Amino acid sequence: MNSSSTIDPALVAGNRKELAGYVAQHFQWQVDKGVGTITLNRPERKNPLTFESYAELRDLFQELKWATDVKAIVLVGAGGNFCSGGDVHEIIGPLVQLKAPELLMFTRMTGELVKTMRACPQPIIAAIDGVCAGAGAIMAMSSDMRLGTARSKTAFLFNRVGLAGCDMGACAILPRIIGQGRASELLYTGRSLGGEEGERWGFFNRLCEPDAVLAEAQKLAADLVSGPTFANGITKTMLHQEWAMTLEQAIEAEAQAQAICMLTEDFSRAYHAFVAKQKPQFEGN
Repeated sequence: MNSSSTIDPALVAGNRKELAGYVAQHFQWQVDKGVGTITLNRPERKNPLTFESYAELRDLFQELKWATDVKAIVLVGAGGNFCSGGDVHEIIGPLVQLKAPELLMFTRMTGELVKTMRACPQPIIAAIDGVCAGAGAIMAMSSDMRLGTARSKTAFLFNRVGLAGCDMGACAILPRIIGQGRASELLYTGRSLGGEEGERWGFFNRLCEPDAVLAEAQKLAADLVSGPTFANGITKTMLHQEWAMTLEQAIEAEAQAQAICMLTEDFSRAYHAFVAKQKPQFEGN
């Protein structure tokens, strides 16, 4: 390519897509003014996951990396419960019949869901009421923020079914949210964490009334959408990547990230709005 050549924007942005029209098969999906809401919708069973819903959630979060019309995510369960974990009949029963190679394929697939949740640039807000257990607790943990209710019960119950607490990144992520000792207690015992205790421990950002928790989560998501969404994506990336950095590495990485954000139009808009004594109108670019 010579110096006078130009780059076709279509090639650079070839993966960009709108997801408002995406039709989910194993949960509900809705996009409204930049907020994408995922509703786990098997209320008669407290919204358990199946092999298919695990995979579809993983794939949707992977696609969200390229979405142009979704700037924040709300994750909620239908019918007064968040998620009861893997379906006993559709997942647990079949798993006891599998050999080690197939079991490892399954556990890697479930881990990919956490990876894609952490890798997508949109902040994820979990609206948690009622039962939040097993894989449901993992999805709540993997979200960026959690709004709960006083009646919510969060349980990393793997120990209670004869499994280790180190499931889907729990031993890496949960101590960073509530501390090593508290995480150890939940992962060793599998006991439920009540809503008020969860707020004291820092697992929940705040508690809401059961009939308001979804609306509060969507309002918080809308507030994020009205902000500098490109910069919010950088914040999420750095919050995740800096776990594995020394302080010196983190400071340098943040210096580079912030310099990139200073090149955005949103940074310029904020300055000019400040000078004019106005509220900035961010556009995410």
